[in-house]
Amino acid sequence: MDRFDAMQAFARVVESGSFTKAAETLHISKTSVTQLVQQLEARLRVRLLNRTTRRVNVTADGAVYYERVVRLLADMDDAETGLSSASVSPRGRLRVDVPSPLARMILMPAMPAFHAQYPDIQLDMGVSDRTVDLIGETVDCVVRGGEILDQSLVARRVGDLQLGVFAAPAYLERAGTPSHPRELEDTHHRIVGFLWARTGKAFPYAMRCIGGDEKIKVQGRYVLAVDDGNAYLSAGLAGMGVLWLPDYMSKEHVARGELVPLFEDWRLDPMPLYIAFPPNRHVSTKLRVFIDWVVELMAHHAPLADPPDS
Repeated sequence: MDRFDAMQAFARVVESGSFTKAAETLHISKTSVTQLVQQLEARLRVRLLNRTTRRVNVTADGAVYYERVVRLLADMDDAETGLSSASVSPRGRLRVDVPSPLARMILMPAMPAFHAQYPDIQLDMGVSDRTVDLIGETVDCVVRGGEILDQSLVARRVGDLQLGVFAAPAYLERAGTPSHPRELEDTHHRIVGFLWARTGKAFPYAMRCIGGDEKIKVQGRYVLAVDDGNAYLSAGLAGMGVLWLPDYMSKEHVARGELVPLFEDWRLDPMPLYIAFPPNRHVSTKLRVFIDWVVELMAHHAPLADPPDS
């Protein structure tokens, strides 16, 4: 038995709650994972996992051992990446999940430069706006807009998305151009709804008048709601309703006349953009350089806003 492989297999089973998922992330068979964990338990003479037909749960002894294994694996990773060659060129597989518009418009165009700088990093990038189970799916980190409500995660704020309100010319020709945000509540106006992964519902947007005291929340009415950012933008371009968009998604379409800004004397609070990862997931060199790369990109596309006035 290779003790390193056995500890790594055990840690993946704990994190994913499944021998099958652990095998998939390690690129070995489920049988191999099972045998490694069984050999580890035999060596330690203690049961580390309770197996049921639906779930694998860590025992009390297994939980204590897992915490030590995570630290040991992290130390071993540091020892390897601390070598001069590894420090220059971090390597290994990195699993991340990012919003679909951010991937299409910002990350993918910059990816050749990242690969040229870090050719030995293998990126498995999930592209979605869904809620990701970082532990169960053994994802190293996620990039998400909006506040991180899961207090168990470590979150780093990497940007602030400036938001605006827009509509396609075809929509405005059909429904008219609203002069006040409250008009979006009228029966003849429609928004494109965005279903947030945390709730599965659209929620109202808070807006405040520039140079005035008026503050309102706009819910709007929709005939179409989606849970993907690219589909949301496409629906707005097709004239299905009014959109709330960050600048990086809207500016090129505004420049081409495909979207028209609305309510330019009103302001929305910026949407924070975070990178989040589990607290027990070691911030390896490959993860650190990925985070730094995202921070550098967002400093150009969505720089952190100044702290709000008190």
